[in-house]
Amino acid sequence: MTEQDKVQMLERTIMEIAQREVQAILDEARAKADSLHRQARDIAASESEHILKEARETVKELLGQAVAKAQLEAQMLKLQRREQALMQTFDEARQRLTTIPQRPDYTDIVRRLIREAATYMGDEAFIVQADATTDRVLDDAFLADLAAQLNVHLERGPHLEEGIGIVLTTPDGHRRYDNTLETRLSRIQDNVRTAVFHILAGDAV
Repeated sequence: MTEQDKVQMLERTIMEIAQREVQAILDEARAKADSLHRQARDIAASESEHILKEARETVKELLGQAVAKAQLEAQMLKLQRREQALMQTFDEARQRLTTIPQRPDYTDIVRRLIREAATYMGDEAFIVQADATTDRVLDDAFLADLAAQLNVHLERGPHLEEGIGIVLTTPDGHRRYDNTLETRLSRIQDNVRTAVFHILAGDAV
């Protein structure tokens, strides 16, 4: 074998070794690339699942908030309608107050108004103020009879400028009880508001 043949054989051997090393490097690179690809895919899948889970939770939370808001708005609307119904009822009642003095039993009504106010105040003497229509009931005989029943002194005062019914004051003016029909209706409205709401809602009182 000549020197040239030896050189050629050495070159082929070196090339074969180099090719094997290159192939090994390529195989290792492909294996790492495949591994990285699988890891990336697993991470992407995990992140996608995490994102999807967060999205579901967000949607659930937003839906819950929307439902709660709708329920609150519905409750507010219901309360507004109840309040409107209550106000309408008492507005109609106020409009009818002017007809009460025309009732045949109005004298008895005035008697009860004075008795209630005098009992509440608990004094011994009162000045009775009334509107012009009611004042016609307060003649001397009426006041004397009622004063004897209540064991108090009753005196007619000036006409009321507003309201239908009576207002009792003590002679010194320090105490006053408004028992006009309008004021009584306002007191009733405040006292029965909750009960009326229950009735309008269909609940038992």
